[in-house]
Amino acid sequence: MAGILQSLQNTVIAGIVIAVILVVVLMGVDGISFDMAYATFIMRWLHVLCGVMWIGLLWYFNFVQIPNMPNIPDDQKPAIGKVIAPAALFWFRWGAMGTIVTGLLLAWMNGYIIDAIALGITDGVAKHTAIGIGMWMGAIMWFNVWFVIWPNQKIALGIIDADADAKPAAARKAMLFSRTNTMLSIPMLYAMVSAQNLY
Repeated sequence: MAGILQSLQNTVIAGIVIAVILVVVLMGVDGISFDMAYATFIMRWLHVLCGVMWIGLLWYFNFVQIPNMPNIPDDQKPAIGKVIAPAALFWFRWGAMGTIVTGLLLAWMNGYIIDAIALGITDGVAKHTAIGIGMWMGAIMWFNVWFVIWPNQKIALGIIDADADAKPAAARKAMLFSRTNTMLSIPMLYAMVSAQNLY
């Protein structure tokens, strides 16, 4: 068991194997079949997995890394900026991409993508209004990740060449948009969960 847990790759593979075993067991117990409803469920599961990666890292940056950077001695800060932050930002932005792609596919598979994008105005269904609000907030957050936070973090972390004066301004802009996403994540999650459980 220690061999599995010492390697992230082996840990993830083991998690997938356990999930597959769970699928087989539950299919045997409940007689679930591989139909469109099951495919939609799998897409929702993938959407949640990607969302956990994305929002988990968003909250890590805002609740852990950013507030504690002033407490880290200057000689240790390069480890954060050159090793940890770039790796976390990789998973952060691809978690965002996975979340929006699976979310849009899920809305399409469920047949409400247009009604949700129109915030339920086209059909007056409260569920479509709620999920639509969540989708628009998620789209804004995704845009912020890919087109504001990541480009500015590349400057702030020295991944791309920039003037020394540009680094603090880029870091501040990335932080403010990251805080914007943290703020939006709370009502976005409420809208998403309420659409699935209240309506």
